[in-house]
Parts: sequence; structure tokens; C-alpha cells
Amino acid sequence: MLGFFKSICYIIAMVNHMRHTRAHTANRRSHHALKTPNLSVCSNCQAPHLRHRVCPNCGNYKGVNKIDMTPKVTKKTVKK
Repeated sequence: MLGFFKSICYIIAMVNHMRHTRAHTANRRSHHALKTPNLSVCSNCQAPHLRHRVCPNCGNYKGVNKIDMTPKVTKKTVKK
């Protein structure tokens, strides 16, 4: 029984650990850098917003009012 245990330990210890160089690791992580978001200017209120999304300031998208922002604006003014 002891011989079987030794052979199992020997097989487990023989696992080959491939080492990655610093250059290989850096190449793998090259896409992990943070990128600045591309901002567009709203055609209605000239506020910057993320591309292909509704303007958080006025609620317009491509010149069409998609979200009614008046309740949100009134709530902010009441809070102040």
C-alpha cells in the first residue's frame, strides 16, 4: 500500500509548470489598459454624452426627444 502511495505522489510531483516570461505576460495583458470613452456632443443642449445613447441632460437621441426629463429636473430643483 505504501508503494502505491509513493507512485501517486511521484506522478503528481511530475507536473510540468511552464514559466511565462515578462514579455509574454505583458503581451497577454496589453488589452487590459483603460481607454477614454468616446463622447459626442448633444445636438439639442451641447452637453457631452456617450455615443449611441440618450443624452442624460435633455433626453434626446439623434434630434428626437426619447425621454421626458421634466420630472427629473423638477425633482432636482425641489431638492435644492
